[in-house]
Amino acid sequence: MKKYLRPVVTAFLLLSFVPTTLQAETNPASVAVPSTSSSAEANALLARLEEIKAMDKSTMRAPEKRQLRKEVRSIKKNLARLSDGVYLSVGAIIIIVLLLILLL
Repeated sequence: MKKYLRPVVTAFLLLSFVPTTLQAETNPASVAVPSTSSSAEANALLARLEEIKAMDKSTMRAPEKRQLRKEVRSIKKNLARLSDGVYLSVGAIIIIVLLLILLL
């Protein structure tokens, strides 16, 4: 039993700091309409990502590829900023479940 305690505790601690994304299910009757500018901007960013993915990069030189990588990173940051996700770690989810079990 003692030889399994340290790896189990270590695994639990490591997993408690892994963030996960949960998307809330939207109910059209109770949710306000999101602004169209952010969704239009997100669609434009996604279209640009698809354009970059479809490009033939074999003929590009290294500085051009580097510039594309920087652009992709900035687009992904902007998309993350525009998303409406709720971030919870695995540890937080476990604590919430344990509290619910204890209280109910």
